[in-house]
Amino acid sequence: MAKKSIKISNSFLKYSAYVISLGGFLFGYDTGVINGALAFMSKRSELNLSPGLQGVVSSALVLGACLGALGCGRIADKFGRKKTLRWIAALFTISTFLCAASINFWLITIFRFLLGIAVGAASSLSPMYLAEISPAPVRSANVNKNAVFIVFGQLVAFCVNAVLGNIWGDWEPIWRVMIVSASIPAIILWINSFHIVGSPHWLLLKNKFKRARKVFTSLGFSQTSLKNIEKKVKNSEGNNDKISWKNILLRPSLIYLLVSGILIALVQQISGINTVMYYGTILMEKVGMGRGGSLYANILIGIVSLLASIIGTRMIDRYDHHKMLLLGLTGNVIFLILLGLTLQVHFPIQAVTNILVLVFLTLFLASHQGIVSPVTWLLLSEIFPGKVKARFMSISTAVTWITNFFISLIYPVLISLLGTALVFFIFAASNGLSILISVFVLNAKKIKKAYQKNSL
Repeated sequence: MAKKSIKISNSFLKYSAYVISLGGFLFGYDTGVINGALAFMSKRSELNLSPGLQGVVSSALVLGACLGALGCGRIADKFGRKKTLRWIAALFTISTFLCAASINFWLITIFRFLLGIAVGAASSLSPMYLAEISPAPVRSANVNKNAVFIVFGQLVAFCVNAVLGNIWGDWEPIWRVMIVSASIPAIILWINSFHIVGSPHWLLLKNKFKRARKVFTSLGFSQTSLKNIEKKVKNSEGNNDKISWKNILLRPSLIYLLVSGILIALVQQISGINTVMYYGTILMEKVGMGRGGSLYANILIGIVSLLASIIGTRMIDRYDHHKMLLLGLTGNVIFLILLGLTLQVHFPIQAVTNILVLVFLTLFLASHQGIVSPVTWLLLSEIFPGKVKARFMSISTAVTWITNFFISLIYPVLISLLGTALVFFIFAASNGLSILISVFVLNAKKIKKAYQKNSL
């Protein structure tokens, strides 16, 4: 009977983890689908987008994501993780249909902004939610599911774009079908969000101790973990009010954790990864690949990125997170330099340039998506104490999107002014800066000590 109970608990945990990870899938799908759709919607007969307007349309989602990430923590603390995820799924669905129905630049920009609110909220909520429902032995693996699902969502978007773009590429409104396809996983998330587990940590924050203990038990938490929870409950009784910002600012260790979270978010974004995610098709067309070839090349990039994320997340479970971050950032620097050099050298045969660009671009994505991205999301889900977790996670995720917004906005203009090769050299330098930040500021021992000091 006991074994059966454990099996049910594990199945329920796995089901909940996969459903919550659909938030990451939608994050990946909606940021990846613009890669192929942008070239079609930019045509004169459609929305007639210049390079500058392309940047606005792409970055509108990112700007909305800043707002979604900032607001998600407060909503999740007030109404719970489960309800917030359900509302996010509904917003994904509605805004996707509105984007597909847009008839001009202004409407697509506004509706992409609304879609971005859902993307930002999901990017903040999903890893935190996964960490809160997972016992320690499977916590990293479950949080990493979200990172894998982000890349998987991008791959599926690339596949959908390639099939639709090559079969019905002569029908210029095909971009509308590309975008509306994102509503399918959004609806699936909304339906399944009614049947997943709520966060037991949120129940503790709401003083619902008995119910929290039942949920912890159903999720397979060990007796040792439950005893620790009992101690936290006793120590927290009568002291469960949310910590004010005034009190946070009076604690240097909490400030250090918040600054660390912001720096981790910066490290993830100044790599230049999302310029490839958003503008990959246009980029490969610029170096000489045709539109059909560029769309199919995205599938290869997506497959390699997915495999790298699966392998990378397993490595992260086994090795020191900080060292893995340094390894991934070093790989980013090397592959971006090689990519820039390839574009600087004029090979007599265009096919050689195309192959080398594809190889180094794929290796860069594998390094970032397989190591840097999952490590940073994992760190963000782990380093913040309970009572400030949702707020600090929201701020850090918002910084991710703010940085993403500025890079996405100026990237098309930078390419037209400086050339593709020089821009890749700039991103190689920014990854070098991230290495310095990781070595000299993000001290793993100091972060752990600050967390333990404020464990609430």
